[in-house]
Amino acid sequence: MLDMSSAGIVQITLWVLIGFSVTTWAIIFLKGYEQWRVNRGNRAYAQAFWSASDFDAAIQLEHGDSAIGRIAGAGSALLQDWQANSSRMLQLSGDVKDILERCLRQQISKERKQLEQGLSILASVGSTSPFVGLFGTVWGIMHALQDISHSGSASLDVVAGPIGEALIATAIGIAAAIPAVLAYNFFLRQVKLCEAELEYFATDFLHLAVKANLKAVDEAQ
Repeated sequence: MLDMSSAGIVQITLWVLIGFSVTTWAIIFLKGYEQWRVNRGNRAYAQAFWSASDFDAAIQLEHGDSAIGRIAGAGSALLQDWQANSSRMLQLSGDVKDILERCLRQQISKERKQLEQGLSILASVGSTSPFVGLFGTVWGIMHALQDISHSGSASLDVVAGPIGEALIATAIGIAAAIPAVLAYNFFLRQVKLCEAELEYFATDFLHLAVKANLKAVDEAQ
């Protein structure tokens, strides 16, 4: 049972840092799997989309579990609504290109928000863990100095335990911060790369949709 003495507070600090470390590695594994799944889904859908015979066939594809697929799905759903309700809904009134572009950007924002989930925790752990460890170190040293003053001796037996425990707090704080910072930078870069890929696809989708819409209008005339 932990007490609320100086040694007990240092032990609590150690357990907090261990909790930070466990949380960090759990997020790393979860985000790594999520990123792998998103990349695989995007590659599969993009290959199927660009292998389709025409735009109408491409937007009929199953969207699957991919960010690009969900963007295409949002765009195709809006086009269907626009063709059916453009004269009855204020949201769909106006130029189809502008409406579609806004829809695609909103979907990209949703995908980015999904990919960024958990990254704030990594950033928080990376920035606070060293200071939590330093707090444990300072508290442990204060405890060691109190023991010295009470015993009247500065022998190794008196100070080794508290100081050693204090230094462990610093080490665990750094050990928790390093993977959190590295993982945060890595996944943030992956989010930016994925967002760029989504932007490229959305631009191409927009051009194809406008071209297909103009062709349909010409044929109707």
